[in-house]
Amino acid sequence: MLRTARPYLAGLFLPALLSLSFPGSTATPELYLPQANSNWFVVAQETLHKNLAHAPVKGKAKSIILFIGDGMGVSTVTASRIFEGQSLGMMGEDHVLAWEVFPNVALSKTYNVNQQVPDSAGTATAFMTGVKTKAGVISVDQSVTRGDCLSSRGHHVTSFLELAEQRGLATGIVTTSRLTHATPATAYAHVPERDWENDVNVPLAEKAAGCKDIALQFLEFPHGNGIEVAFGGGRENFLPLSLVDGEGDAGKRADERNLIAEWRQKYPDGRYIWNEAMLRKLSSQSAGPVLGLFDASHMAFEADRVEDVGGEPSLAAMTAKALQILQQHKDGYFLLVEAALVDKGHHAGNAYRALSETVALAEAVDKALEMTSRSDTLIIVTADHSHTLTMGGAPTRGNPILGKVRANNKYGKAQDVYEKALDDKAYTTLGYHYGPGATLEKHRTDVHNTDTSAKNFKQPSLVPLREGMHAGEDVAVYARGPSAHLIRGVVEQNYLYHVMVHAARL
Repeated sequence: MLRTARPYLAGLFLPALLSLSFPGSTATPELYLPQANSNWFVVAQETLHKNLAHAPVKGKAKSIILFIGDGMGVSTVTASRIFEGQSLGMMGEDHVLAWEVFPNVALSKTYNVNQQVPDSAGTATAFMTGVKTKAGVISVDQSVTRGDCLSSRGHHVTSFLELAEQRGLATGIVTTSRLTHATPATAYAHVPERDWENDVNVPLAEKAAGCKDIALQFLEFPHGNGIEVAFGGGRENFLPLSLVDGEGDAGKRADERNLIAEWRQKYPDGRYIWNEAMLRKLSSQSAGPVLGLFDASHMAFEADRVEDVGGEPSLAAMTAKALQILQQHKDGYFLLVEAALVDKGHHAGNAYRALSETVALAEAVDKALEMTSRSDTLIIVTADHSHTLTMGGAPTRGNPILGKVRANNKYGKAQDVYEKALDDKAYTTLGYHYGPGATLEKHRTDVHNTDTSAKNFKQPSLVPLREGMHAGEDVAVYARGPSAHLIRGVVEQNYLYHVMVHAARL
């Protein structure tokens, strides 16, 4: 509904307008502003007053939740905002995602010390440990040679999750990737090669030098009382080759160790679950830790979740259950939540799934907002890196974000025909610089009669590659709660760790 305001406004918080007072006048005159009847004007004024009234929370953060949208660059956020808005029957552009109401925003520089466009291992190490490092290494410093175990000895760097455990906080990890994948692994493991997720992947010479695979390091996590809750995929890295799991997938460990069974022996009061039904039945009251491995490898895309054999929970459901468990610990907690499959959708050149995963992240953030208080919980939402998704053309307002471009005519009215490029073919609003959506043919594919909004459609890309590549521009950081006011400006990615340490007074 259109809201209106009097066109005569006095005392606006606009210096340019206040400077129009008459010579010798002691009172601010009423100014005639015909645009004050505009809904845009009224809403902007409301936003201004809200921001002027906002007071930062400067006390200690009892708890911290760090949300990571893997590969969620600014173009992904914008497209996902429109995607979710249009799925709700709106035009989409003026929709607001859960974190977009947060009062503090910054830009984070994502490069690795040896790579202009980063990978997730180096970027996650930065925000989890407070130092930048090389691409492909997990929670070790930049002096390490990738894949060289000896070079990593004595060069481990402590993660925020490890620090939180040492200082008596409860900790948790929720991810839609394998639990041993790059981002979650930086919370508890230290290796010079991100691919060492199970023993098969660690070369014999590196094993002899003392390096352990990431799954084994999860089992042997030495700090505090252990990680209280861990949800994700990756069962295969915890099970031996000879064992088939409940969904018919074999393990990958050549050492024939069943790390799930060993975890249950290590934590007799712990609980292991592997499907959505078990998560729903899980009580948050028991004292022991919880391990949930919901897939042999990465979990299913949100768009495909209903097809999973065993049944997988949503990111929001895992986040809610993790919070219920962690909130039983009265001294506070740290929870890392990763929407890992945003990245996987982009690598596949498939915007539908990437945007759906971003919306799933927004639902998880919404759940966290419902279950926490701004007064004692710092929530940060950011990305490890961006992707080469572009949003362009000149589509009319409300044009389907996954659709082909329909522009306005010279009178500013939407046309009923698709715009055509110089090759006389229609084109989409979204595309990729690199990816499988490129054609090796001499001529570009005509998408005029193609359903570009289908979930399996691969957006056009310029450079033909088997999968999409990361992008190197800055990513956004959104924050709410204690010390959120420190999230501002353009910062190095490793700065986020220091904000969290300061907020929690660790």
